[in-house]
Order: sequence, then C-alpha cells, then structure tokens
Amino acid sequence: MPEKTYKPTKQMQGSAKRGLALRKKHKRGGTQVGVARARDIVNGKNMPMDTVKRMHSFFSRHDGNQAGGEKDAGYIAWLLWGGDAGKRWAKSIVNKADKKD
Repeated sequence: MPEKTYKPTKQMQGSAKRGLALRKKHKRGGTQVGVARARDIVNGKNMPMDTVKRMHSFFSRHDGNQAGGEKDAGYIAWLLWGGDAGKRWAKSIVNKADKKD
C-alpha cells in the first residue's frame, strides 16, 4: 500500500510564492531546504508524513520569527515553509495522526 501524502493548500502556495519573491528581492531568508520546500509547495507537490512532521517541527522552533517585515530573514523563511497557513496545515495533520496512534 502506498504511503499517504498531503496536498498543500492554495494559501500555502501563495505564501511560499511570496517568500521566494522576497528572498530573491532581498537576497536573504531561508536555507536551501526552505527554498526546496517552497518550490514543492508552490508546485502543489503532495507531501509524505515525514515532510509534514518536519514542517511542523520547523514552525514549532521558529514561532515568533515571522514577526519582522518583508526584509526580515525570519519572515521570509516562515513564508517559504507555507506561512501561517502551512503552520495550521502541518499541525492539523500531525495532531490527527497522533490521535490515531
């Protein structure tokens, strides 16, 4: 049986697209992993549970870093991972999986 995957939302796609544009404009924010994640989100790539868990972990570690403006590296990184919509999405999926276990 193939592994279940999860499709990013339109809101996540918009945030990731904005993050990529701001990163290009300001030449800061995010790592290569964050850029790769943003590209996957923008392209609507289905994500396996291990990726969703990494996203949830990212948002847990960086909560508060998104408070800066559009030139802020933390804000740009937050957007690359799907922004607030990505945080809600990953948390919801991980919480549902934890309740099943």
